[in-house]
Amino acid sequence: MAIQIKIDPGIYNEAYYPYLFDTTRIQIFFGGSSSGKSYFLAQRTIEDLLRGGRNYLICRNVGNTIRTSVFNEILKTIGFYGVNDLFKVNRSDLVITCINGYQIIFKGLDDVQKIKSLTPEKGVITDIWAEEATETAYNDIKDLEKRLRGRSSVPKRITLSFNPIARTHWLFKKYFAGKFGDNDKVYHDKDLLILKTTYKDNKFLEADDIRALENETDSYYYTVYTLGNWGTLGDLIFTNWKVEDLTSLITQLTGRKHGLDFGYSNDPTAYTCSVRHAGQGRPKLYIINEWYERGVTNDFIAQTLSPIVGKDYLRCDSAEPKSIAELRQYGLPGAMAGIKGPGSINFGIQWLKQHDIIVHKACQNTVNELSLYQWRKNKDGEAINEPVDKYNHAIDSIRYGWSAVIYEELEYERRKRELKTQRPMTKEELGFF
Repeated sequence: MAIQIKIDPGIYNEAYYPYLFDTTRIQIFFGGSSSGKSYFLAQRTIEDLLRGGRNYLICRNVGNTIRTSVFNEILKTIGFYGVNDLFKVNRSDLVITCINGYQIIFKGLDDVQKIKSLTPEKGVITDIWAEEATETAYNDIKDLEKRLRGRSSVPKRITLSFNPIARTHWLFKKYFAGKFGDNDKVYHDKDLLILKTTYKDNKFLEADDIRALENETDSYYYTVYTLGNWGTLGDLIFTNWKVEDLTSLITQLTGRKHGLDFGYSNDPTAYTCSVRHAGQGRPKLYIINEWYERGVTNDFIAQTLSPIVGKDYLRCDSAEPKSIAELRQYGLPGAMAGIKGPGSINFGIQWLKQHDIIVHKACQNTVNELSLYQWRKNKDGEAINEPVDKYNHAIDSIRYGWSAVIYEELEYERRKRELKTQRPMTKEELGFF
């Protein structure tokens, strides 16, 4: 059953409108930040359900990132269209059902077994949309394509949306290399559609957002997030890490360190839990848990982390003593300031670089940061020994969690150098407080 609604074409950004009814098998919508690609795909999803015949599976790499991203985007679109009465929303199972029986099902790729057994109430899965597809592995996308099976009255599609990262990514190698250049806007053949958009294609963007993108000073971030081009990451800070499924190992790991970096609107509040294992050879640092959220108050932080941290120490950004005091008040008695001072960021980075870092596959935000954290460049394009203050919130929380250990090692190294004077250094001389 198709539901007849009249929609003004003016609600769409012009760059996307020609693809509202496109049925190419593989569709890629990528480009710069704030280009409106996710909003357009949410619009198309709702219209497809209202017209009938299509069921959507919408995925991200980690399930717990869906609710505050693409799920909310779909809900906002339903509200904007004024058709709330035509949809039933199951917030616990993350399923949205149109009154004609067609559905949107939201799942994380970390829940593979449930994805394999998914069946909509009516018909088959006809559309898969992988949001933030750069987070996904090649094999995950191949597995998703296998879900597009069964008889359908409409052509099946898989849609990938993302901001580009680096040319070393499998998405670039598979779909773009030798086929799509930085100056191209569209590639379209019988099996593949690629549409590149930037903030200039989004007529609904606020002036402040435009200024922030146009005033970006870092060349990599300007290339990727302003221009929407694939970047070249030659000065990554961390290359000593990998992602593994640590589910069966987590319960055996002891000596956990908890760290917290405060944020609110622009920057997220980031919590991480990590464990160090010395053993033989290079020590290993396991990142086993994370929590990453914007717009949260201290009482909510405490409520969320209390079951995880308990009475353990939680070392936080020392720049916010009032917030730390409130966390203790709200039920985190072990909340305290992390040790930091002049030079502690770089020494902490070097300390982390001395480890083999293994990140649990559920810690997607930590993975994202490790993929993007870079050294700053000077005016000649040469890397200098100063990190760019971006994509470092989870990383900072890891440093805070281990700051007492890092401080002890830093103090030991500096004292060795001071032995010549036979005088121990004070904390003030070491640059800590």
